[in-house]
Amino acid sequence: MQYLTAGESHGAGLTAILEGFPSNVPLSDADINAQLKRRQQGYGRGGRMKIESDAVHILSGMLGGKTIGSPIALFIENRDFAKWKEYTHPVHGNPAPKALTAVRPGHADRTGCVKYDFADARMVLERASARETAARVAVGAVCRRLLEMLGICIASHVTNIGGAKSDMHPLTAADVNEQADKSAVRTLCARAEKEMIAAIDSAIQTGDTVGGEVELLIDGVPAGVGSYVHYDRKLDAVLAGHLMSVQAVKSVSFGLGEHAAYVRGSQMHDQMYPLPSGGIERRTNRAGGIEGGMSNGETIVSRIVVKPIPTLMQGLQTVDIATRQAVTAHPERSDYCAVPAAGVVAENVAAFAVLNELLKVTGGDDFHTVARRVAEMRQRAVK
Repeated sequence: MQYLTAGESHGAGLTAILEGFPSNVPLSDADINAQLKRRQQGYGRGGRMKIESDAVHILSGMLGGKTIGSPIALFIENRDFAKWKEYTHPVHGNPAPKALTAVRPGHADRTGCVKYDFADARMVLERASARETAARVAVGAVCRRLLEMLGICIASHVTNIGGAKSDMHPLTAADVNEQADKSAVRTLCARAEKEMIAAIDSAIQTGDTVGGEVELLIDGVPAGVGSYVHYDRKLDAVLAGHLMSVQAVKSVSFGLGEHAAYVRGSQMHDQMYPLPSGGIERRTNRAGGIEGGMSNGETIVSRIVVKPIPTLMQGLQTVDIATRQAVTAHPERSDYCAVPAAGVVAENVAAFAVLNELLKVTGGDDFHTVARRVAEMRQRAVK
């Protein structure tokens, strides 16, 4: 599979085209809209979330409520475009009145201007904006529909915001989203929820922002997805690449992650024990479900660190690229904390990555063929 997204933050909308998705998968706009709605929630979000109420328009790739194997085209309207079209209409707009030359530290503004030879960072930020993740969530929502039918579940929860940490680390993805989505900050820990909200409130009061960490769990991936034979087929490398591509993500780890540097081998590796049935069990999952670049049948556990958003209401010191004078960056409308939303984005980005790697193993252009081959993979693992 492959996909492309197009669209700007204040443009007419976002478009995504997903190619190579199998046929005979039941799908509705409600399946996608549910994920888009989850992306917009979370304490500390900015004013844009009050304007946008994202809803997908499925333009192609389906008939009669099922996918037909042809490219799936998705469109999400930007409701904010009505106020911006005189500046951002792709043909008739005049962006000059909205020019941004006080480039913001931590954003793509200055480097994007250098790369594409712009004198106005508006040309950069419109595409570099995390608004683009709505299109990726829509693509991921399509993929997770098929994953669910194959018995693969993806969930996330927030473990840290601004230093306020949760001590909850579930072993599987089961029921995690149902519980996390009830929390304003998508955490499973009631104590941490209060501390996280307090950290966000403190940032709001000072015109600052806070980042944090999300734990991602993927259940049901059969052993053998990915490969050890080439660098670009290793499942952890593929997943890390997709997750690192999400705006504001600064690190991705699996299993023990950075803590592996502080333990001995006997404390790191997941020992195996025979079962009376002839199968094998592990009593720990420090590898995070991936060994040698392949899924090993355990829950895949990843941790994603999200930096504080670099658009601050108090502004950061910078240089105006038009005057070369020291100035304070002007804040575009933004969030104070987007960590809860980042977890939802990570889930859906991971859905595409996992399904794509799974299809490389199973082959098959229709759901029934893929399902049979996944069943064969599971049976092989228990022999």
